[in-house]
Amino acid sequence: MTIRVLLVDDEPLLRMAFGMVLDSRPDLTAVGEAGDGAAAVREAVRLQPDVVLMDVRMPGMDGIDATERIVRDVPSARVLILTTFDLDEYAFAGLRAGASGFLLKNARPDELLDAVRAVAAGDAVVAPRATRLLLDTFAHRLPERSGPVAEDERLARLTAREREVLVAVAGGLSNGEIAGTLHLAEATVKSHLNRILAKLEVRDRVQAVVYAYRTRLVDPR
Repeated sequence: MTIRVLLVDDEPLLRMAFGMVLDSRPDLTAVGEAGDGAAAVREAVRLQPDVVLMDVRMPGMDGIDATERIVRDVPSARVLILTTFDLDEYAFAGLRAGASGFLLKNARPDELLDAVRAVAAGDAVVAPRATRLLLDTFAHRLPERSGPVAEDERLARLTAREREVLVAVAGGLSNGEIAGTLHLAEATVKSHLNRILAKLEVRDRVQAVVYAYRTRLVDPR
């Protein structure tokens, strides 16, 4: 199956470069381009891409607002944020808006290809510890909640073990580290994580972490 990618950046040369890299592989193809957020939303609705490679700093509607609208209007599309600086506020805002990960603009071509494939497969392109660092760094932007854990019917769906796994994921542990800590097989951790995503109705590991912080199941303050 060919992974269809929409390229969004206000610099035509960058769009062309990304397109050439993607089209150099038989399993990837650039199906469209957009130079601003509004055009990105329109093209995403029209083309129904698998992945949207999204710049954040653009004239008019920026990539954050565009990400939020695409996640809402094209649920099957995954958004991969392009950022100039690692762990900046734009990366954090993109994750909160529903992006499945972020990638530096100076990433190597093989890193770009691997990231697009990972996002298309439903994985999150953010190292576990980077997710935790992002949320810790920008914790003041998370909404305030009363009480230790916010009331949420989705949280009540989790078993005690699934809560343990979610807390460990939000703590920045990899699947292997969670397996060692909870004395589980790594395959079992993956199964728990898949059930957690389904029960919480979130798209990927990153959004599960954001959920855990928003409900204050884990509190970075």
